Amino acid sequence: MKRRFAKILISILLTVSIYHTQAQISPGKLTSAHAKLEGLSNCTACHELGNKVTSGKCLECHKEIKSLIDANKGYHISTDVKGKDCFACHSDHHGRNFQIVRFDTIKFNHQLAGYELKGKHAKISCSACHKSEFVKVKKSQKSSGKSYLGLDTKCVSCHVDYHQKTLSTNDCASCHGHDSFKPAPNFKHQSTKYPLIGKHADVDCIKCHLKEKKEGKDFQKFSGIAFSKCTDCHKDIHENKFGQDCRKCHSENSFHQIASVSSNTFDHSKTDYPLIGKHLNVECKKCHKTGSYTTPMKFARCGDCHTDYHKGQFTKNTFTPDCKECHNVKGFPGSSFNFERHNLTSFKLEGAHAATPCLFCHKKEKDWQFAAMDKRCVACHENIHKSHIKEKFIPEEKCESCHTVINWNSIAFDHKKTNFELKGKHENRTCRECHFKNGNDNVAVQKFSELSGDCEECHTDVHQKQFIVKEKTDCMLCHGFDNWKAEKFDHSKTRFKLDGGHQKVECKKCHKLNNSTSAPFIQYKNTEMICKSCHK
Repeated sequence: MKRRFAKILISILLTVSIYHTQAQISPGKLTSAHAKLEGLSNCTACHELGNKVTSGKCLECHKEIKSLIDANKGYHISTDVKGKDCFACHSDHHGRNFQIVRFDTIKFNHQLAGYELKGKHAKISCSACHKSEFVKVKKSQKSSGKSYLGLDTKCVSCHVDYHQKTLSTNDCASCHGHDSFKPAPNFKHQSTKYPLIGKHADVDCIKCHLKEKKEGKDFQKFSGIAFSKCTDCHKDIHENKFGQDCRKCHSENSFHQIASVSSNTFDHSKTDYPLIGKHLNVECKKCHKTGSYTTPMKFARCGDCHTDYHKGQFTKNTFTPDCKECHNVKGFPGSSFNFERHNLTSFKLEGAHAATPCLFCHKKEKDWQFAAMDKRCVACHENIHKSHIKEKFIPEEKCESCHTVINWNSIAFDHKKTNFELKGKHENRTCRECHFKNGNDNVAVQKFSELSGDCEECHTDVHQKQFIVKEKTDCMLCHGFDNWKAEKFDHSKTRFKLDGGHQKVECKKCHKLNNSTSAPFIQYKNTEMICKSCHK
């Protein structure tokens, strides 16, 4: 117990002794910012032995101020401060609550700090700018607490860079003023690489400098805008047919103010409608009737300028109804409408029609006729048969019921539809052989419905009416269609049946030539049937 009490007493005596010693050396307590420097062992942090406090010692700790002084910037190089010792303004040992940094913020001349307050800057409080988030110094230099140091004089130190690094941030005041961000009164477009002249001087900025979103923020583009060609901003309505130098024809004063245009100097081949053929000799005003060469014109179709000579004949046809489908710019006479295209119409050219000249069918009366023509054969060809052929065989005068387009002699008629089917040799005969016979003056006379079908209408009765029955000779009783042989004749059906040796006797042995008439004939009927007539 005694030993413990002795230790406590010694400790109390040492503490009292140290306090009295410090009180004799230190003039007072340090401000709270310097409190960590209290104690005899820390005196040389600010004082030099045997000497006063020096500015060099202060700047060894306050490096942010030293860097400003070295850079010849800030309030500490102004006439109010330069040459003074630090302690002249910032003395210490006046107690923990002593304000070591003191100046009148209301009367402070900000220009001495190297940044004159103008416009709206002169009206705002110090705290609006002197914020810790705006200070651009290291954290170790800010450890002293509140400070007006560390601000950069660049606008972007306090203000958001609206241009997002697309423009220089060194001198925002070269465009903007101190009263407001917009407008930019100091900006002069004439000093840029693209001076505004003519109508461009009156164009609202937003027309060229568009607004958009960039990095999630509103952004208006001012740099990197192409301007070397008019088409960088303007739509080339000529689609590069005249090149990209619009100023060859247009000026900045008016888009519609165009350089002199004449048929002698203007190169129409660069337009959408090059002049060729007959068009080369047409006066400009014939087409540009308003006198304006820039007024849009229709020219896709010939009918945009030319009257439809055919008066709408082709508007419902299968091919494109425009003049250029048949004509060209060398002149309207003549046509390029060819065989292949004609076959796209409702009347194909086949057979002999393919070699027929157009004018044989398309004849001019008052106007040329092409479309909506009568396509029946009788529209061009005369129906020579008329009443000679019954309606059922040639309905509505359709020649194609029998004829083909190869030639008139190519007949495709089914004779089975009549009462006289063609068999045997008849199948190889031409229609003309039966249906056309030479009449008076050796003129062919046609017969179709007039024919009864009797053999004698075409064939001569060589038997001199020996076999006539009721004024008609039926050749078919004996003959067929393949030859003149009487292959169908049956002697057993006559009055003289052939028996015995008679069966092998030739016909001419019994049936002799009768020369009693101008046309000799073989006697078959009216012969004697007694033996002595043949047997002597």
